[in-house]
Amino acid sequence: MPPLTVTLTSLARYPLKSGRAEPLAEAVVEPWGLAGDRRWMVVDDAGAMVTGRQVPALVLVGARVLDGALELRAEGHPVLRVPAPAGPDRVPVDLWGSRFLATSAPGAEAWLAGVLGRPARLLHLVDPRGRPADPAYARLGDTVSLADGFPLLLTSEESLAALEGWVAAGPRPDEGLLGMGRFRPNLVVAGAPAWEEDRWRRVRVGDVTLRVVKACERCAFTLVDPGTAVRTKEPLASLARHRRHDGKTWFGVNLVPEQPSGRIRVGDLVEVLEAAPEPGPLH
Repeated sequence: MPPLTVTLTSLARYPLKSGRAEPLAEAVVEPWGLAGDRRWMVVDDAGAMVTGRQVPALVLVGARVLDGALELRAEGHPVLRVPAPAGPDRVPVDLWGSRFLATSAPGAEAWLAGVLGRPARLLHLVDPRGRPADPAYARLGDTVSLADGFPLLLTSEESLAALEGWVAAGPRPDEGLLGMGRFRPNLVVAGAPAWEEDRWRRVRVGDVTLRVVKACERCAFTLVDPGTAVRTKEPLASLARHRRHDGKTWFGVNLVPEQPSGRIRVGDLVEVLEAAPEPGPLH
């Protein structure tokens, strides 16, 4: 069998956690993820995180960083520009059991309340070196920004096509065209058989080497259509039938960079440096 030619076909970051994706042609890879990825988040009055799981409208909020400030956009609302906080107002954050400090970024409360229909405010993670990645899988010293557990998520176009085929053949064929946006990946690749990424242990994208730490467990956030904020039954119903293991459903793999920084570009070749010899229990 000739060697696979796997290519990086798209890149994205999410400046605001749970907000709309920002497509990229190239990106700097930092130890805690893509530069500018998930450094801002929304919390409620009590300081608890607000995500698209609880408030689907958050997926419709566009965000980008310009000269250090966060620019927020939502249909029917004025553009809001929030400067990066410079003061010492640091507050404790609990993100899925990971406890760290972030900085309050005042000025967005009224805008967020109007868009989300509930009280909310912004926090900014000034220094991601203070938040360790999930210690159950990561190594000592691995850090992450405001992603749920790990710096990067990689998904495969072939795996998405297989999943969409399962949905189309199931009881809800009208939900078959899922799109990749529901899975909120940073890196999307093509050129390998569906689910081949389950076997990968180390990969090189361009000149950046990445360690695959685990398959990515999928939650109810994938039920939110990123284009409409409407909840559906898929993809979790089909993943539960075909990709269930250890009581969980899986799609994509989580990655940790093995070097301090580097740059990757859409079109880069993806070289598999290490892989498990046999398919795992998810196949």
